[in-house]
Order: sequence, then C-alpha cells, then structure tokens
Amino acid sequence: MPPSHTQVVYDPTFGDADLTAARRDLVIGRWQGARDLLRTTGTNWDRRTHRMRLLAEVAAGNKTAESWLISEPRNPDAHSLRAETEVMRLFAALAESARRGRQPRPEHDSLPRQLLDGAADLCARAARHAPADPVPWVSLISLARLYADGHPHTRRWWDELTARDPYNREGHHQALRHLSARWHGSHGTMYEFAQDSAVGAPDGSPLLVLPQAARAEHYRDLSAAKGRLAVGLTYHWNNDGAIHDLRVTLSRWIQVRDVEYAQDVADLNVLAHGLVFAEMTGGAREVFRHLGNRPTRLPWAYCGDPAALFARWRDRFVVPDGLVDRE
Repeated sequence: MPPSHTQVVYDPTFGDADLTAARRDLVIGRWQGARDLLRTTGTNWDRRTHRMRLLAEVAAGNKTAESWLISEPRNPDAHSLRAETEVMRLFAALAESARRGRQPRPEHDSLPRQLLDGAADLCARAARHAPADPVPWVSLISLARLYADGHPHTRRWWDELTARDPYNREGHHQALRHLSARWHGSHGTMYEFAQDSAVGAPDGSPLLVLPQAARAEHYRDLSAAKGRLAVGLTYHWNNDGAIHDLRVTLSRWIQVRDVEYAQDVADLNVLAHGLVFAEMTGGAREVFRHLGNRPTRLPWAYCGDPAALFARWRDRFVVPDGLVDRE
C-alpha cells in the first residue's frame, strides 16, 4: 500500500545530506561545518545561494554566524552568512509581529528603519568581501521588501545580481514576491515579470516555472480575500492562459531537463500543483516521475491540507519502491 498523508515528510534541504549536517552543527554552535560546506560549494552559484539561505535559517536562532565572523573576519563566506542571517532574523521578527496581530501600514517600513539599514550594511560589506558572489545581492533583494515602497536602490541591486548570475533562481523568486500585490506591486506587474523572465531564460532553466509561481501567489491573494469557494476562482487554474503557460513549462523545462538544480524539488511541486488543479493529469504524471515522494508545504497549503493534497496525487502516480506510473 502507498504511504498515507500522515507519513509525508518535509525536507527543507531537498536531500542535501552535507547541508543537513552543516545545519545541525550551526544549531549546536559549531560553524566549521558551514565553512567547509561553502568552501566546497565554490562558484556553483545556484547551489551556493540555496545552501547559504538554509544555513542562515538555522543560524538566525543563535549567535554562531557572529562567532564565525569574529574568528575569521576576512572570510567572505562568513560575511555572506552573517548578512543573510540578519535578513532571516528580520523576516522572522515580522512573522512574529503578524502572529500577534500587528501589521505595519503599507506606507510604513515593516520594521524599524535602523534594523533594516543595519542589515543592508552587512549585505554591502559581504558584497565588498566577495565581489563576484551574487549571494549578498540576493539578500538585498529580499531585504528590499521590508522597506516602505521598496528600497530606492532595489533596481541597482537587481542589476548587480543579474550581472553576476543572470538566471539566479532564488533572486528571481525574491523579485517576484517584491512585485506581487502582497508587497510592492500588483498581479499585473508580477505576471509581466514572470513571463519576461521565463521567455528570456534558456531551455532547461528553473525560471520556466516562474509563471506558475506567480499564479499560485495570485490564487493565495484571491482566496484570502474572497474565500476558496468564490465564484470563478475554480477557473483560475484551467483558463486558456494558465493552460498555455503550463504547456510551455512542460516543453521548455521538464521535457528537456537534464540537470537538477538546488531548488528543483520546490519548483517541481509548484508545477505539479498547477498541473493537477488544471486537470492536466498527463503532464502531472510526467512531473511526478521527476518529483517522486518529495513534498513541499507550498503551494499545496494554498488549496487545503498540504500533506493530504500532495499524498493524493503522489499516491496516484508514485509507488513506494520508485518513480513508477500507476496508470
């Protein structure tokens, strides 16, 4: 029997055992594992960006990143991790404020300006220590969302990022969020950015999934405002534009995909989600051959219980001993 949804397990590292070990070290106050991991990652900017963010996620809970920087003040990786850790702390603080029912007004900074500017200074310092590295610029693109109306230098930060890594997956997703109606843009500007980025990306690039990420964000916004049963919301996934975008992503990404990028598990979940809600089960079958039993909470949580929804479609297309179609 296939596993039930109660057995769905989320792995934020997407199977990266070395990253898992380094994260565990950071939790107990050891920074040497993170140092060694980032050194061996080298200039693989895709994997470096992902690993840095996941390391910072756990480093935000203690002072290990600070300890590393004190011990090795000339290490550019230590500077980059310290900067991204501070950005992570700010987003965690904002989430905690929201849980307590405190929401900043749209015309105000999300958090005190001195905290935001302090994080921006750390990012700029990290960029000076590693001039070729795109990661500090990804951190700045993320941070820009917390400023009222976005930071005035956001466009320059974006240009600096894309000059170093023009198809940086995480940077594009952070920019997509910046341009969403939830932050500093609109549904229209978000979709335009997603489409332009996908059209300009090479075949096989994970940026081909950006239109589906935009559609999931749009659905989240609409369902939050109107409820999931709102009239017309069902057609959000299977209108002509949505179907066209899904077909393009299948043909330009899935059907030519020969390299797994660091965050492909997340992107495969986004694509699988769009396909099943568009009732394109042939495409979903093809995507689950790549995805298997590797869930993420989002975007499934936008439409209900994420574990139950993922398990329903996983169990249709995957059997326990491998990625085997059940139809």
